[in-house]
Amino acid sequence: MAKFNWEATTRNGERRRGVIEAADATAVENRLRNEGMTVTRVRRAAREINITFGSGVSPKDLQIFTRQLATMIDAGLPLVQCLDILATQTPNRVFGKTLAQVKNSVEQGATFSESLRRHPKIFDDLFVNLVAAGEVGGILDAILERLATYIEKAVKLKAQLKSALVYPVGILVVAIGVIAVMLVKVIPTFEKMYSDFGNAELPAATQFVINISHGFTERWYIPVGLLALIFFGGGALRRTEKGKLTFDAVMLRIPVIGPTLRKIVVARFTRTLGTLLAAGVPILDALDICARTAGNTVVTRGILRAREKISEGHDMAGPLTESRVFPPMVVQMIGVGEQTGAMETMLQKIADFYEEEVDSAVSAMTSLIEPIMMAFLGVVVGGLIIAMYLPIFKLAGNING
Repeated sequence: MAKFNWEATTRNGERRRGVIEAADATAVENRLRNEGMTVTRVRRAAREINITFGSGVSPKDLQIFTRQLATMIDAGLPLVQCLDILATQTPNRVFGKTLAQVKNSVEQGATFSESLRRHPKIFDDLFVNLVAAGEVGGILDAILERLATYIEKAVKLKAQLKSALVYPVGILVVAIGVIAVMLVKVIPTFEKMYSDFGNAELPAATQFVINISHGFTERWYIPVGLLALIFFGGGALRRTEKGKLTFDAVMLRIPVIGPTLRKIVVARFTRTLGTLLAAGVPILDALDICARTAGNTVVTRGILRAREKISEGHDMAGPLTESRVFPPMVVQMIGVGEQTGAMETMLQKIADFYEEEVDSAVSAMTSLIEPIMMAFLGVVVGGLIIAMYLPIFKLAGNING
């Protein structure tokens, strides 16, 4: 099988183009003629070498695609035509090729959800299962609208968390850079100046800073090695099940950051579960998908334990309380939703509330971290400067005396 670029004209005179995977050019021409098109050109596609990290498709690309597809289907356009239009119009070449493959799969008789499932790096279990529910219920356009809204809110939550962490990380990098420059360039200059004054005894703080500078310049590979060990060793540890569990548990217990992360987790869980249940996905399947998309191992285990209890006949509120992951208010509201039969509505209300809470928490966290990081930078850099100027202050005091 090979890929062929084709150009053709429809019965209405509209010019179309695309990519088809087939055995030869004749098979492509036959397929296009069967669809009622007049073939103008068919040629073998050149091989492409694409180097991408991850899926190559951003959540923003996915959100735009989902919203546009929902609008087209609601307007009455056939699914294959919608996919063809979106595949040729998307600016992301990787996503365009994927959509073309999905379109070809649908043309060959596969369902839309089955075609999406063949690309798990782009379309996760949540996306595929919701599309499958929409196909079965005949409400694909409504499901896609919900999916687009869900992705928009998920992207917003992720952006909020990133914005809260960018500033302190930036300040920390600047602080490390400034300290390194002072240890390598500035402090040796002061040391040479003091050695030219004679063998006078330096203050303890000044001598301590000079010793640190010597250690940094002469054995620079030690701090660099430690940083590399922390970075790569921590990454390797996080790839293990126990290491990731420990890391995620610690993150949830860190002051200021932990409560914010917990609110993000609650908002994501309730939004995902509410969207799945509203689409008609069974509760056990919905909880399984929520566990895999939780983003935190501790939360994943808590959801899976709750799912196991529910499969044994328990209600939902009790197992969620035992998991100790979700706040009591959330569990009580879910319990009320179960009793009243309005679980989906209750979950969406909880998600709305906690997304607003995340907005406030991120703003408060940023406001708190900024002065802490500035104070850290001021104390460290200011302490180094004062330590190096102490001999000058001492000399000036002796002269005045």
